[in-house]
Amino acid sequence: MQQRVDRLRAALAEQDLPAMLVGAPSNRRYLSGFSGSYGWLVVTSNEAFILTDSRYRLQSANESPDFSLREIVSPGRAMPDLVKEICGELGINRLGFEASHMSVAEHSRVAAALGDAAELVPTEGLVEGLREIKDAVELAALRQAIAITDEVFEAVAPQLRPDHTESEAAWMIEKAMRERGASSASFSIIVGAGLNAARPHHHPGDEPLGEGRTIVIDMGALVDGYHADLTRTVVLGEPDSRFRAIYDIVLEAEKKAIAGIRPGIFAHEVDALARDHIAAAGYGDCFGHGLGHGVGLDIHEGPSIRWVQPGATSQPLQAGMVTTIEPGIYIPDWGGIRIEDVVLVTENGHEVLSKAVKLR
Repeated sequence: MQQRVDRLRAALAEQDLPAMLVGAPSNRRYLSGFSGSYGWLVVTSNEAFILTDSRYRLQSANESPDFSLREIVSPGRAMPDLVKEICGELGINRLGFEASHMSVAEHSRVAAALGDAAELVPTEGLVEGLREIKDAVELAALRQAIAITDEVFEAVAPQLRPDHTESEAAWMIEKAMRERGASSASFSIIVGAGLNAARPHHHPGDEPLGEGRTIVIDMGALVDGYHADLTRTVVLGEPDSRFRAIYDIVLEAEKKAIAGIRPGIFAHEVDALARDHIAAAGYGDCFGHGLGHGVGLDIHEGPSIRWVQPGATSQPLQAGMVTTIEPGIYIPDWGGIRIEDVVLVTENGHEVLSKAVKLR
């Protein structure tokens, strides 16, 4: 944790900020280890404070031993009062805050408490940018979450029957993940059968899986706060020639994109490797979402692997980034196919972390 805080301090120094207020749950956990539902951090050039209430007194001491506790008491010592207290003690006259995460009401309360003593300075993506490069502890958690996800898919997929509903299949997957040590699913599991497979974020319902139809399964296990993300498309019974043809296009698009991943390549260039292949096959209008996204403490985080406007560019990939690659083709009157794996950018190229079997 100390290395993460030191990296934030270096980023703050570059922006001439003596301190920062952090409240976004994933950013707070990344910097301090604190997993409680309520709390704030104040990080300065040489001090680190955690602000939370009595419910988390013992938990914060256990999870965040390098952070000094300032206990929120309501009424009496609200978060803005403690922020004012810290700024006054340390002579802080400029305080960064997370513009994308702090509400207008919270900002107003902190600004009112500080008055003219300290200026609130908006920042965007400071901690999120640090989180894009995964350290060894994060990679270990991600590998475990992905391994559970792979194991569950390969265990549950053969058990699926045509009379199972989408909801039943989703529950079978979630139950199996929890039995193997996941704290929960990373997100609401997607099982879309038949025409529902054409809806990328379909919510499972009472639709039977059926025979000979596309079934998109998007799933992931959560381990130590870190998310896995895996999509496989299956058919119960024999797939027809149309399924085979479209599946092969999506699979080849994924292979092309993964093969191109290396440090220095721009995110939109990776997207184009898959998107151009799908477009050349005549299905460009059937692939509307970005190719991938980072995964970690959030199921969707940086880097974003997607197209950009003409003349624009995207960020270059760096070693230590972890991203999904998930091309798809969605046809409203037929169904859909998506294949997704999690990929680590390495010093010399990439490593595919997902291992679950695919149709051949």
